Amino acid sequence: MSILHRVCEPFPDASSTLSRARAIMRDLADWNGTPWPQLDMVTTAGQYMHAVRTFGAALAAWDRDLPGFGPIRDELQHRGVAFDWEERSYVFITDMQLRPDLADLWPLPEGLSLSLARTPPFGGPDSEPEDDCTEEELDRMVSALGPLSMEVSWNCGWRGLSDFKGCGVQICLNCIQVDQHVELAPGEFGVWVSLGSRVAWSPAGQAWLRDSGLPLGEPQTG
Repeated sequence: MSILHRVCEPFPDASSTLSRARAIMRDLADWNGTPWPQLDMVTTAGQYMHAVRTFGAALAAWDRDLPGFGPIRDELQHRGVAFDWEERSYVFITDMQLRPDLADLWPLPEGLSLSLARTPPFGGPDSEPEDDCTEEELDRMVSALGPLSMEVSWNCGWRGLSDFKGCGVQICLNCIQVDQHVELAPGEFGVWVSLGSRVAWSPAGQAWLRDSGLPLGEPQTG
C-alpha cells in the first residue's frame, strides 16, 4: 500500500498536469520508470460524443445475462455497423465501428460498455491492462484524451530515501484519487506523489515530505 499526497496546485488541463508530474520527477527523483496508463471506460455523454467523432473503433462488451442484446445488435447492423460478436464467459465482445452518425445512440443500453484502451493512440488489438508505454506514446494519448478519463503512474526513487517500494507519481486526468480508488471527475486534473507505507511515516520519509518544497495535501491511502 502507498501513502499518497496531492500536489495542491491548479492544473487547467491534461497537458499541464503531465508536464508538472515530469518536472517533479526530474527535480526530486534519482530515477523513474516507464509510465503505466489506465484509460477508463466511456461512461458519460461527453466522452461518448468525443469517441464517435474522433476514433474509428472501440471495444464493445455486452453482459449476456441482461436482456436487450438482440435489439441493439439489430439496430447497429441496420445502420451498417459491421462486427462479429465473440462470446467469452459472461459477455459478448466485439471491435465496434464508430462514426459521428452513431451519436444519437446515447445513452447506451444497460449492459453495453465501450472501451478505447485498444484503440490508437491508447493501445492496439493486443493491448492488456497491465501494459506500460513510452513517454512519446503517452504524449499522443494525452493530446487525444479530450473528456476521457485516465490515470498514469510512474515508479520512482525519491532522492534521499533508501526504500523505494511504493514510491512514485500518479496523475489523474478527468478523475480524482480518493482513498484506494479513483472516481470520475470531469474537468478535474491532479498530481499525487506517493511513498510506500514502510517509509512514509519514518523520520526519513517525513523529512523528505517537508524538504520537497511541494505544496502537499493530507495523506491518503492508494
